[in-house]
Amino acid sequence: MRIGILKCGQSPELLRGELGDYDTMFERLLAGRGFDFTSYHVENMEFPGSVHEADGWLLTGSRHGAYEAHAFIPPLEDFIRKAYAAHVPMVGICFGHQIIAQALGGKVAKHPGGWAVGPQDYDFSGEPVTLNAWHQDQVAERPADAEVVASNAFCENAALVYDTRAFTVQAHPEFEDAFIQGLIDHRARGVVPEDLQQQAQARLGGPLQSGSIADRIEAFFKAPRVFAAQMKQGAA
Repeated sequence: MRIGILKCGQSPELLRGELGDYDTMFERLLAGRGFDFTSYHVENMEFPGSVHEADGWLLTGSRHGAYEAHAFIPPLEDFIRKAYAAHVPMVGICFGHQIIAQALGGKVAKHPGGWAVGPQDYDFSGEPVTLNAWHQDQVAERPADAEVVASNAFCENAALVYDTRAFTVQAHPEFEDAFIQGLIDHRARGVVPEDLQQQAQARLGGPLQSGSIADRIEAFFKAPRVFAAQMKQGAA
């Protein structure tokens, strides 16, 4: 199954050589599951010619805000709407989660409570799941078609399902602890409050359920109708 990775940003250059870029992180996360990958650097205006160039699309994180005026955002939103109309399944992670919601009528905004950094605990339809996160923006208003399948006290719309057409997650199942530590070392100073950095570092090394999200991504891409029914039942 061919998955097109829409790379909406890049990992910091200081970390990229050792820990990889966003597309390679997803290739590691989803390795051995029968997927082939093609990456498109949409942040750099490299777009697929058609929504049918892949069997499914995965939209990565980004340092940009979905609501900011960047050249790649309008054509990306147009691509999302075309894929959605054509029922080509999409998975969105962090910025990908946000831009899909925005393109389909939702609202993305900075959270008044600030940042979520490092391991965070979520309720995925009754299943406790711990994932690394790195965000201040989140989906403040979800689109009419979106159903919440994960949340916590900080992030109400932590994961959304749009029937058989999209599955999106605010946290980063592809981020390993070493990458979070690298972001703290190279991106957090003067941006993320010191106490949040310390709280994140205190939890690094604990168990993560990234594999559980990889299982969900695989299930969604391979059998979206079954996946949507199961998620709806679990959220009921």
